[in-house]
Amino acid sequence: MSERPSPPSRERSAYARYLSFRTRWMDNDQFGHLNNALYYSFFDSAVNTTLIDEFGFDPNSDASVYYVVETGCSFHAGVAFPGIVEVGVRVARLGSSSASYEIGVFSQGAELAAATGRFVHVMVDRETERPVPIPGEHRAHFERVYGVS
Repeated sequence: MSERPSPPSRERSAYARYLSFRTRWMDNDQFGHLNNALYYSFFDSAVNTTLIDEFGFDPNSDASVYYVVETGCSFHAGVAFPGIVEVGVRVARLGSSSASYEIGVFSQGAELAAATGRFVHVMVDRETERPVPIPGEHRAHFERVYGVS
């Protein structure tokens, strides 16, 4: 039986890169806090914005693309509109064709994450949809941005 990985850290200092998102009126659910589905949107946006901005990744035309193959989220405290969330990202593992991210969603300025999650990307050939190795230039960006190789 494989061991379950330890959960992502709730500490702000654990994350290598942050992106901020403003909450919207429509984000609150009937319970008065952000709907749980939005956290996955924060994960996706934070990871892919970094790939586009820092790696030069073009999701519309690159021959290889990143597919999300696994996600998970643990909620620790509520976040609501109006506000700004700061999404921290770090890479827990960089494989030959995959990257496993850990993510913390923080209320602006908070030291502990309101939610933590995991997000796994696999690089695939756009045409065949089969895994391919992460190219050297992306590996160099993973090292520069996230400190992993």
